[in-house]
Amino acid sequence: MRKLMISTLAATLALSGCANMSETDRGTATGAGIGAGLGAIIGATTAGGGGGRAATGAVLGGMAGAVAGNIWSKKMEKQKQEMEQATQGTGVQVSQTADNRLKLEIPSDISFDTNRADIRPNFRPILDKFATSLAENPATMVTIVGHTDNTGNDAINDPLSRERAARTRDYLTTRGIAPARFTIDGRGSHEPIASNDTSAGRAKNRRVEIFVAEPQR
Repeated sequence: MRKLMISTLAATLALSGCANMSETDRGTATGAGIGAGLGAIIGATTAGGGGGRAATGAVLGGMAGAVAGNIWSKKMEKQKQEMEQATQGTGVQVSQTADNRLKLEIPSDISFDTNRADIRPNFRPILDKFATSLAENPATMVTIVGHTDNTGNDAINDPLSRERAARTRDYLTTRGIAPARFTIDGRGSHEPIASNDTSAGRAKNRRVEIFVAEPQR
């Protein structure tokens, strides 16, 4: 039991201290570790503290703690519904992630031309509506991640994907959203969601993902 607790706490500290993790990621990781520790205690103190129950409690507690890193409030649900309505028929996918973030997945035929980071005209109305939603929910933080297909090489794709995320952020800041609310990243071609062997698959991989989180206070 003691070994499990020590391992859990060590993992929590290690995860929450990683320099390359966003505040949201650190909150989720810390929540997962604390949840696992509490789960282990609960598992151990019920039915005589068997090791199997402690381990099961740690797993279940970790799952609950990870989700508890962010809040899915009525405001977040309202944001989701508003963005679903605003993007209906555009191809934008709006969803709630497992760690309670609002996710907008913007396909390439809306967001950017091939090998370009300039925001397309039909992307602007979506971002305008999104900016209004962000202004109405000032406690939320935004992560924007750009992606490319595997055409070319990492020396081209990695900075291009980050530039797309940066241009998206910059557009939103011109609509009055504070720059400090944003974190951006570019993943290049490293996280495909479809096969790069077809033009249709490559088009799906050229995308921008926007995540909105209301961190636990």
